[in-house]
Amino acid sequence: MEQAAHRASENSNTLATGVTSQTTARKKRFGGSSLTTWITMAILIILAGTFFLYLLVPLAALLFHAPPSQIWEQMQQPDVLEALKLSFVTTAISTALAVVFGLPAAIILARTSFPGHRLLETLATIPTVLPPTVAGLALLLTYGRMGLIGQYLNVLGIRIAFTTTAVVMAQIFVAAPFFVNTARSGLEQLHNRYETAAYTLRASPFQAFRHVVLPLVSPALLTAVGLAWARALGEFGATITFAGNFPGVTQTLPIAVYTASQTNLDKSIAISVILLAVSFAVLLTLGLARTWLSKKWSI
Repeated sequence: MEQAAHRASENSNTLATGVTSQTTARKKRFGGSSLTTWITMAILIILAGTFFLYLLVPLAALLFHAPPSQIWEQMQQPDVLEALKLSFVTTAISTALAVVFGLPAAIILARTSFPGHRLLETLATIPTVLPPTVAGLALLLTYGRMGLIGQYLNVLGIRIAFTTTAVVMAQIFVAAPFFVNTARSGLEQLHNRYETAAYTLRASPFQAFRHVVLPLVSPALLTAVGLAWARALGEFGATITFAGNFPGVTQTLPIAVYTASQTNLDKSIAISVILLAVSFAVLLTLGLARTWLSKKWSI
């Protein structure tokens, strides 16, 4: 027994010595790579700082070019107020419709697998890379007066192209894919063990989705809503091609900026600042709400 205990003690000492040696070696390796780590971090900070400066400087130039009094004066102009109102109304409608129709699409793409799945994923992504003017032309050839579907609607007295409805449709076409893809990513990252736990408690699929899945993916859904709204607000090419440029009817803020830039640069800059301020305020609010939801439903 004493010999066995002695051998066990020796083995323990040998093991401890080996662990200590390995730890010392790791520390040496870490110490040797600390300079490399600092250099890497410095490079990352420089590159990231350059990126943010690249974004910040043009926006700052835009903000400081027009004094607040000039911006406020331009906001009182009837055409600017009409464009602002039209942008708010159309983006609210298009974003709501993107959520209503896009969420089921995101669920199907994230939770099911079937023949043609990749094709639908590609289809849901194409509008994000398609030039907006091409998207507007495609909508015009489909819903225009002599379009593929528009010719039959025209017989019924229904006109879509160059109306406010066309503005909403153009915004949905280019913005909804941002919601679908972002929501799909959020659903794919959620582990199914939470739903399984709900099923073990006799919850129906709808109850599991309503009370378990939806709260947990709500931060991702809020991000998706923000991206879709921002894309709809900034939409220009598809709108002007499919809906035209009619003040009070189809002239949104981006189109108003373009129109004003042809004759009055100061007015164009003032409208641009308004558009920037509105976008920043809404996206900041959505970001704060997303952070709050993430903390509330953190697991």
